[in-house]
Amino acid sequence: MRTLDDYRRLREGFNLEVPGFFNYTADVIDDWAARDPDRPALVAVAADGKTITRRSFGELAADADRAAHVLRSHGIGRGDRLLVQLPRVVEWYAVLLGAFKVGAVPIPGTTQLQAKDLQYRLNRSGALAIVCDEDGAAKVDHIADRCPTLRVQLLVGGDRPGWRSWDVETAAAGDGPAEPERTRSSDPLLIYFTSGTTANPKMVLHTHASLGIGHDITARFWHDLTPDDVMWAISDTGWAKAAWGKLFGQWRIGASVVMWNIVGKPDFDRLLQLIAELGVTCFCAPPTLYRAFVQMDLSTYDWSSLRHCTSAGEPLNPEVISAWEAATGTIPYDGYGQTETTCLVANYPGLPVKPGSMGLPTPGFDVEIVDDEGNVLAVGEEGHIAVRTDPRPVGLFVEYWKDPERNAEAFRQGWYYTGDRAFKDEDGYIWFVGRADDVILSAAYRIGPFEVESALIEHPGVVEAAVVGKPDSERGHIVKAFVVLADGYEASEELARELQDHVKAITAPYKYPREVAFLDELPKTVSGKIRRVELRSLA
Repeated sequence: MRTLDDYRRLREGFNLEVPGFFNYTADVIDDWAARDPDRPALVAVAADGKTITRRSFGELAADADRAAHVLRSHGIGRGDRLLVQLPRVVEWYAVLLGAFKVGAVPIPGTTQLQAKDLQYRLNRSGALAIVCDEDGAAKVDHIADRCPTLRVQLLVGGDRPGWRSWDVETAAAGDGPAEPERTRSSDPLLIYFTSGTTANPKMVLHTHASLGIGHDITARFWHDLTPDDVMWAISDTGWAKAAWGKLFGQWRIGASVVMWNIVGKPDFDRLLQLIAELGVTCFCAPPTLYRAFVQMDLSTYDWSSLRHCTSAGEPLNPEVISAWEAATGTIPYDGYGQTETTCLVANYPGLPVKPGSMGLPTPGFDVEIVDDEGNVLAVGEEGHIAVRTDPRPVGLFVEYWKDPERNAEAFRQGWYYTGDRAFKDEDGYIWFVGRADDVILSAAYRIGPFEVESALIEHPGVVEAAVVGKPDSERGHIVKAFVVLADGYEASEELARELQDHVKAITAPYKYPREVAFLDELPKTVSGKIRRVELRSLA
């Protein structure tokens, strides 16, 4: 795509072919293994940042077969749920690919989940099995007797009473091929639990088509991948971002993916060194990391392999985009979507980037800004980001499983309401305002937190910022900012006033934060999103 007209023509003629029967492992991994078994598929970096394991498509297929044999030996098959709580290790891929092959439905969970989180997920989903490491197993032992459906406990990389050894059982499974379950494209593939920023996490049900085929859109149009690319998306295995950038669309195309088993806070210096050492061509990271990177001396790194960068999780502030481009020669192209979808909106190579905008709707999705009644709003009017559901797009989830009330709230008037608010400009670009619950109503003004946060981030003393509404007897709410300072800056009333004046000078004065609080770090979900609900309790 080189012009907006090219983009519009592509959207008009775009269609994803979905066969009646499709099994992601059999039809993608096994297919590559048959056609090109030595093609590089995975580069796994150990926690030390140095030890590297590589897997070809042929080796991945063999890993998946051994995993499928183990799962079947425990009676796990079509439709059965299993919770998978593993760090960024090769076994995570083996478990998921093996589960897909036998028609089981894995539920990825981040290693940060605690015992009560695991109990909620196991019981809510009715999972029969869990596969985890030693840390996870210690947590499960505290709650297993309160999980009546749990009957199989598989441990990766250890030996523990009451647990079966994944390593021993996969070694004993041998190298024979596993017959794939003949799954329909519409059969369940995977369940993600949402982040739960404002309520209990919801179960998001996806199919072999919605993720296994739908992420073609993500990989082709946003990540801009070819079979020769090396893709590194920074993501915990429990986040939906892993499905976006480490698993589905990348391997459909034939690209290889990078994974580093980061433990604790990332070593940013080593992370950026690895881009050149591993020949990474396409890089994706959340805004939190880009904001940290631009605080570093980026001129000391080798960027020669890098050709395309992306960012997702929340909109990237324009000043961070400029700093990254100046250092690396690449623009971090914003993209937008949810656990419930593949990529819905993106900036595309070759098309103009409007810093601060999420970009344009992706081919395959009709994304509009609508009101509460489902009417499409005019240019510049703020409303709900919504996806047209007739015809139903391939990359959209099936439902919030076992939750008819939330389904009724999300699916209405022929739209899927994302819960986010934005507006469109005259070129069709979408500008994020905030979660519907996060928009601040102050003295009859509607204030989106993102614009205020972006203004704060432009100040050299601010690394991160989050804005919420604080109840006020006179105005209804006032804008309160929580700020994380850069090195060399100290919290003070004088600095708070300076930040207030800074915001007034950049955006409409009524949007400035009437209160500023300084924190060492912002509260975040396990997927890295700011927990504004927690900040509101502090306001």
